[in-house]
Amino acid sequence: MGRPSNSEERRGQIVEAFARVLAERGYEGATISEIARAAELRSGLIHYHFGSKHEILLALVERLQEGLEARYRSRLGEACDPERALEAYIDAHVALDDASDASAVASWVQIGAEALHDTDVRALYSEALEERVGELRRLFSDVLRARGASTRGAKDYAAVVSAAIEGSFQIGCAAPNVLPRGFAAKAIRRVARGLYEGQEA
Repeated sequence: MGRPSNSEERRGQIVEAFARVLAERGYEGATISEIARAAELRSGLIHYHFGSKHEILLALVERLQEGLEARYRSRLGEACDPERALEAYIDAHVALDDASDASAVASWVQIGAEALHDTDVRALYSEALEERVGELRRLFSDVLRARGASTRGAKDYAAVVSAAIEGSFQIGCAAPNVLPRGFAAKAIRRVARGLYEGQEA
């Protein structure tokens, strides 16, 4: 695979700068001039590569989704049983490690806030969450089948775990001292295990 074009690299640079500014200042505070300053570019170059701040936001949502998918795949490994696959998915979202990106989490929280006001952002945000719930449902179904249990609860379990992930993002950004640092991965894995083991009882 060849090197990305200069235009692709520049767009990536702008999206990364936007993520940092968004995390620090929110959507309203992420002006083109602030994005340009963070990217160390002239404002005109921002306008050359993106028609609006909204376009940069849409590119950021896509980039965040790609980053999560890459984290998940790297944790999954080649020979992974269904329970480990579910844990890998949870860890890809909330585990703290060298690959963690606090600005990505903060950006995602800001995107969720913007989804309350902007129908285009809401559509992207909803689509991303629907994908997450769908993947979690598939993973829970695989676990339950492997354990010889009915998959009837998989949809509800997926909703619970997705809500726990989203809640950990929100609280971690809005009130970082309320919850113990690094609690989310272990706690949400434990919740997931309790859900599918409880169905067998």
